[in-house]
Amino acid sequence: MITGHVFIATSLDGFIARENGDIDWLLEHDQAGEDYGYDDFIRDIDVIVMGRGTYEAVRSMGAWFYTRPVVVLSERLVREEVPNELRGKVRFSDKSPESAMAMLTSEGARRAYVDGGRIIQSFLERDMISDMVITRVPILLGTGRPLFGGGRRDVALAHKGTRSFPSGLVQSQYEVIK
Repeated sequence: MITGHVFIATSLDGFIARENGDIDWLLEHDQAGEDYGYDDFIRDIDVIVMGRGTYEAVRSMGAWFYTRPVVVLSERLVREEVPNELRGKVRFSDKSPESAMAMLTSEGARRAYVDGGRIIQSFLERDMISDMVITRVPILLGTGRPLFGGGRRDVALAHKGTRSFPSGLVQSQYEVIK
């Protein structure tokens, strides 16, 4: 069965975007040109699963930068056609997380990068995340879209390591205990 993996950045107070979805604060801190481990992470990923909000945020940033196939879970977008420039790179699905992962398993995928706050929360709720790399950016937003919150149960984690970068970012790796 395919496994879900998270690689995401948050503000120090736990937000992945401003209330309006803007991630300008993250892009400003990414100017240092440091290697935060994304290339090593994505090397072992077969497919990316994200929600509509993440898809729309990435689309607004200009050229499509994902090098792996992307499945966007969205009941709204499934009624639309994939833009021409993204055909063969992106597909929309209204499947549940379980059905989407079963579909990807049947297609031969082994490791999925799960991206987006609500999608990550729903996958965690269903025990469908194996590990997480969370990078904290030294900024307090005060309000925004939280990475976590509103869960109906505890999710136990095992800390696997933490490293800091000259830019002030701090990255921690966790394994989800099932």
